Amino acid sequence: MANRLKSILTDFFQQADLVLLALCCVSTLYGIVLIFSATQYMENGRWLRYVGVQGAAMVIGVCAYIFMSMLDLENVMKRWKWLVLFNIVFIGLLMTPLGVGHSTGNVAWLKFPGIPFQIGPAEVVKISFTLLLAKQLEWLREEKRDLKSFRSALMAAGHTLLLMGWYVIISKDMGNALTFFFIFLCMAFAAGFALRWFALLFAGIGGAVAALLLLDLVPKSMEYMVNRFRILFDHSLDPLGVGWQQNRSLLAIGSGGVFGQGYMNGTQSQNRESTNLPKRWTDFIFSVCGEELGLIGCFLIILLLAALIFRVLLVAYQSQSHFHSYVCVGMAAMLVYQTIINIGMCLFIMPTIGVTLPFFSYGGSSIVTLYTSMGVVSNIKKRTLSMERRGRSML
Repeated sequence: MANRLKSILTDFFQQADLVLLALCCVSTLYGIVLIFSATQYMENGRWLRYVGVQGAAMVIGVCAYIFMSMLDLENVMKRWKWLVLFNIVFIGLLMTPLGVGHSTGNVAWLKFPGIPFQIGPAEVVKISFTLLLAKQLEWLREEKRDLKSFRSALMAAGHTLLLMGWYVIISKDMGNALTFFFIFLCMAFAAGFALRWFALLFAGIGGAVAALLLLDLVPKSMEYMVNRFRILFDHSLDPLGVGWQQNRSLLAIGSGGVFGQGYMNGTQSQNRESTNLPKRWTDFIFSVCGEELGLIGCFLIILLLAALIFRVLLVAYQSQSHFHSYVCVGMAAMLVYQTIINIGMCLFIMPTIGVTLPFFSYGGSSIVTLYTSMGVVSNIKKRTLSMERRGRSML
């Protein structure tokens, strides 16, 4: 057993993407430093729980990264029907007593007994969805040799929209549902779908949204979501309600200047009133960084995330398999979407839809999922190297 473990670790350190793992770890540690500061206002040492859970999630995440780096993806995809069933059932668990709701009406988390953090099904399903969509795109390209037709576009889009619909109906969480849509767009574009189908898709969505607004057909339960978009164009629309979080966030970032107010010295970040800067350790961790570490600290976050995304896309470019390339593009799309939405949300140029900043925001299931997804990329990098070595040995 010990020799087997030693062999696995040796293989991992020789072939896995250690640069990608290092970027993940540095980003997470930076995030823990920010979470430590953002939770200091809490009484009775409650901050220790948040830092502890994030640290434990990082350790589990590194183990998941190693495991996914060693996994045989081809064998997993031979059982793709089980992945489809997993996606349906795991999201469906939100309808059971395990589902946890929030004040907004979203039921987007699962609470399993004995696990110190809640698990977001959308976080986990992003990985299996990306693998399935990549397999579907490869099949359409290589087996059907058909990526330009309406039928192919409909099949891939239908897969995505059905999963999104299932998730939104159950959870009412539009923010994470849109992640699936963005992943689909990026992967479909990378696969070479005809641009006319993208134009048709956006025209259809735009027309449907416009009709709902003009005809006043927006359901009462979704009005708060519409207002989150409206306030982007008029910050004075509801400054003490819908716009409160983002107004406070913008004030925090602006007051930090270039170098910030100093670590653990932010006026809002250290305020005892939790409403002063809401969700400061999750959705608005970027605002904490802006206030306490200034433009320099924020630039470092962006630099680390940009390096991660570039690394994933580099693996996609170097891959010798369409399936592997599509998977990497999907994983990069997930990081790009969350980064743009979260930072844009903090800067009041994107709606508040509960999307966390990858590797930096607090969230045990989010951290483990991110490391798992990057482990898949490392797996692809490892297989690309193996294929290149086999190719050289045959010459």
